Amino acid sequence: MSVEEDLIEVQKKVERRFSNIGKGKYARIIKMAKKPNEQEYVKVLAITGVGIILLGALGFAIYYIMSVYF
Repeated sequence: MSVEEDLIEVQKKVERRFSNIGKGKYARIIKMAKKPNEQEYVKVLAITGVGIILLGALGFAIYYIMSVYF
């Protein structure tokens, strides 16, 4: 077998494996999933940003306390 034939076989295996993804236990989730609109995207982005800032502030506070008092 040539390299090209091997790649074609691998591609077919991948396609067979994922061809039933819409028919099994995940079908309902996939059917309900949708692309978020701009308002939803901004809300998720803001919540994620606030979480990152809070974790960073907490880490900095712990670092500051450890460097000053210990």
